[in-house]
Amino acid sequence: MPLIDPKLMEILVCPDCHGDLEEWEAQQRLVCQKCGKRYPVRDGIPVMLIEEAELPPPSGEPQAQS
Repeated sequence: MPLIDPKLMEILVCPDCHGDLEEWEAQQRLVCQKCGKRYPVRDGIPVMLIEEAELPPPSGEPQAQS
């Protein structure tokens, strides 16, 4: 089951770099495919605030996926 409504997912982009987002269901995150920032999804609502985003791991470290 998707984290958020598929229609909403179609229009959402990263607020920092405007990159496309991917759902990581197991981690309850939307992850930017361009800059790697991870935005939390709380109760089905994406928190698209740059201040709330987790930074990507340093280069060379593996990234977890759902």
